[in-house]
Amino acid sequence: MNFDLLIVGAGPVGLSLALGLRDHGLKIGIIERQSLAEIAKPKFDGREIALTHHSLAILNDFGLGAVLEPEIAMLAKAHVVNGSSPYHLDFEPPASSSDPLGFLIPNAVIRQALWDALSVCNNITFLDGRALAHIDTAADRNRVRCRGGEEFSAPLIIAADNRFSESRRLMGIGASMHDFGRSMMVCRMEHEIPHQHIALEWFDYGQTVALLPCNGNVVSVVLTLPGHEHDQLLAMDEESFAREIERRLKHRCGRMKLISERCGYPLVGVYAHRFVGHRFALAGDAAVGMHPVTAHGFNFGLLSQEFLVREISEALKKNQDIGNPQGLDRYQRSHRLATLPVFLATNAVATLFTDDRTPAKLARKLALRASNHLPFFKQQVLGRLLTHRRQVD
Repeated sequence: MNFDLLIVGAGPVGLSLALGLRDHGLKIGIIERQSLAEIAKPKFDGREIALTHHSLAILNDFGLGAVLEPEIAMLAKAHVVNGSSPYHLDFEPPASSSDPLGFLIPNAVIRQALWDALSVCNNITFLDGRALAHIDTAADRNRVRCRGGEEFSAPLIIAADNRFSESRRLMGIGASMHDFGRSMMVCRMEHEIPHQHIALEWFDYGQTVALLPCNGNVVSVVLTLPGHEHDQLLAMDEESFAREIERRLKHRCGRMKLISERCGYPLVGVYAHRFVGHRFALAGDAAVGMHPVTAHGFNFGLLSQEFLVREISEALKKNQDIGNPQGLDRYQRSHRLATLPVFLATNAVATLFTDDRTPAKLARKLALRASNHLPFFKQQVLGRLLTHRRQVD
């Protein structure tokens, strides 16, 4: 089967990319390992997506605003805490602004909204239940072969599968991987003391805790631990688990109750050596897999989608090949410029603030206090969060 564009991966970024191109007259195929039933009814996976104003504007441009709005929780402020110190680094909007710092929404809700919008598009075909075995490149179009023997071709293939991308490997593109040696457990919990829509990032000794405010007296608990402790928490009964989380949080949320499944993920940061190949591009986590501490993962995924849609749109307007190398090179330059500094800084922060040795503890304390008194640093962070809409160039 021949397509105008093949997207590998029906996750949020792959679906967003297809949605961004739905009105461009392209015949689009989306290759995905999961079944169509699994894509159409995504399960709760524990992940709460922190959206910047810019990212929310993109989703609103897709026409998803009315569907997403009831599930969106406001993020008013964020506090960063180190160890047992009561001192914290604050992030909040300027006093002159009435806008929140950002927004939180479950990953499964975003996926459901994207699927619902795409499922009625006649020019988009879901090639579900298929895994790639090989990618052949040619002058005018690339061809993929699935493990079942089926073949599909297109002038451009975009891999948006995951940070351990099989498509990336098949194209011979390597990646720098930073394994933090920890696992992340996420779940939703009801609690007694109101969160006031304030997020907490707590670099405690021996654990890292993020509390993300959801609607009502509910938080998403994100706990980063060594593997054996992570497994022990997953194995606990619900009552014992709730008491253990209260203890780990030093009862700052009061009485707590588990109200969702517990999900676990390995903590690995990934940055591809290249974002493009011959008639091939990487998007989302396949290009940049972020440590969750700065909440940039899906925001960078939407940014990669935006850059790619821009290049494809320009090529179509000029009656050019959408897989032309000049457009792909522009995409790579734009996305690397937007992501590499943040990726390196995030890894440095995560490495320092999870190091419990005595010299690192002192450095952590000094870094936190210095950051609170560096207007430029805080403005840079807030600028990324509070940008309502910017020209992509």
